[in-house]
Amino acid sequence: MIKVLFICHGNICRSTMAQFVFQNMINKLNLSNQFLIDSKATSTEEIGNPPHRGTVRKMQEEGIPLIPHRATQVTFSDYNNFDYIIGMDEWNMRNLNRMLKGDPDKKVYKFLTFAGSDRDIADPWYTGDFDETYRDIVEGCDGFIKYLKEKGQIM
Repeated sequence: MIKVLFICHGNICRSTMAQFVFQNMINKLNLSNQFLIDSKATSTEEIGNPPHRGTVRKMQEEGIPLIPHRATQVTFSDYNNFDYIIGMDEWNMRNLNRMLKGDPDKKVYKFLTFAGSDRDIADPWYTGDFDETYRDIVEGCDGFIKYLKEKGQIM
């Protein structure tokens, strides 16, 4: 089982969108029995809240099924429970490094590095542009699937 945890600041916009998009891609590849996919926040600001209405609306526009979700915060124990911990931007990466006490097992990745880019995925909470965030997340998911295939973790 490959365990993937997507991380953003509040766990209501980007990380939930990444969770839904990636789960949908994995389902379409008939690999859902090989994955555990979740998302969490680095902050406590949105704990208990559902996905942002902009994320929900974008998933509905794209025909991507929603997964019941409430925002939770990443904890140190998550480091041992997940194989891939994927942050959306440089701020998330700094917070993850602090919260997880470094990354000795090399499990923490910035999302778009899988697509060959060091760009951040912009936070639509601030930009209001859920379309741009969606395009970046699809790019990251495509790159991550390619990475997993190259590593021989999926066929």
